[in-house]
Order: sequence, then C-alpha cells, then structure tokens
Amino acid sequence: MILECIPDYQNIEEWAELAKEYNLSFEYNEFFRPAILSDPKKVEEIIGLYRGLDRDTSDDTLHGAFFDINISSSDPLIRDASDYRVKQSIDIAEQLGVRGVVFHTNYLSDFKSETYRNSWVESNILYWTDICKKHPGVEVFLENMFDESPELLSKVANEMRYVRNFGVCLDLAHAFLSDVPVYDWITALSREVRHIHINDNDGLQDLHLPVGSGAMDWSVLSDANLLRNDPSVLIEVSGIDRLKDSINYLKTIGFIA
Repeated sequence: MILECIPDYQNIEEWAELAKEYNLSFEYNEFFRPAILSDPKKVEEIIGLYRGLDRDTSDDTLHGAFFDINISSSDPLIRDASDYRVKQSIDIAEQLGVRGVVFHTNYLSDFKSETYRNSWVESNILYWTDICKKHPGVEVFLENMFDESPELLSKVANEMRYVRNFGVCLDLAHAFLSDVPVYDWITALSREVRHIHINDNDGLQDLHLPVGSGAMDWSVLSDANLLRNDPSVLIEVSGIDRLKDSINYLKTIGFIA
C-alpha cells in the first residue's frame, strides 16, 4: 500500500526526513491555492524545492485546483477558466513527475434539477475522458467533496471504467458528513476507488482531525471492497504531530504495521 502525507514546502527537509522514516509518499497541496497558481515565479520556486529533494516522486500525487472550478458550467468563461486551472495542475504534476492528480466533483449538491444533474454527469464524462486521453502518463482521481450521495460520481466512474488512467478518490471524511452511511459510499464506488483520503471529524464539519480523534468509525478500513484495487491512502492532516498521531492510531487498529 502507498501511504501518503501532506508536506510543507516551508519546512521541507523535516518532512522529507519524516517521509523517509515512515516510508511515506507525498500529496502536494500547495498547487490548489489560487494565490500560488497565479504567481508563476512562486510555482517555479516550489517545484524547484521539491525536485531538489533526493527522493523518488513516482508514487506521489498532487491535489489539483478546486476553488470555484466548474468544468461543466453553462457559462463558457467559467468553463474556460476552470479548464485553464485543471490543465495548469496537470502540467505541474508532469513537471514534478507524480503519478496522479486529485480533482473535486464540485457540483451543486442542493440543486436537484434532473437537467442540471444529467448535464453535470455527461459533461464530466466527456471532459475527464479527454483529459485522460491527452495525458496518459498521469492518473486523474475525481474526489467526492460535499456530495450528498455517491450517485453522480458513481455514474461518471461507471461510464469511465475503461479509461485506464481515471479513478475515484474516496474521501471517507467527506462521505461521513453526508446522510448516506460510509459503507454505502464504499459499495457504490469501490470498483473504481484508486485513491483514498482519511482524516477525522465530528460528523458536522470538515475538521481534518487526526485519524481516531473524532466521531468516525474506522472499522471501515477493513472493508475488503474499499481495498479491492489496492488504493493509495493519504492521511489528510496538517502538521507533523497530527500525522504521527494518525499513524499511531492506524497501527493500533492494524491498518498499517
């Protein structure tokens, strides 16, 4: 299993040592921030810092742009801006030599119009199929954000199941915030889950607490359906102490050795 953490480029050497000690890969989180993406010199600087480390990046991932991204918008200006940020994320991933990029579903979950929902599904299938075809060396993982159910993501994933470099990123903490049981999310999406995000919360807010310190039932990690594709797992917490607390908890429940 590939186990990942979120490094901090401002404390890069310590994170590199920690990754080596615990055999962790990285998921880079700097490059979804609009302020950084809008500053070419900053992007180049951060890429240079990470590439300067003496480590293999081929198991790493990158979190792509997601703020205000809407590739299925009916407004062509918004679609174009979203497309620009997605392709910028892919380009950075290729420069870093990582294996995959995470993007969010980002649909309006409270908008129940069937026309809107069907259009969202169709647009995402067409868009991500095209992106995957043009960038065969990069995996694209589509992550549930605050989706109210796995329905729409499942429809996209099912139609794209033959696209080799596409998969689902199942964020278990986001799933826990919905009214649908986490096990039902796993059942609906397990065939295409290639990447997982884990952190904890109180069931009300997306708090990104250390794993085991919130209200989530982590017995879900033993579900064979969740692990059927040997997905990579990101411990999605910030800070070294929170990461170590999460690792220690995952050891106590036998998820990692």
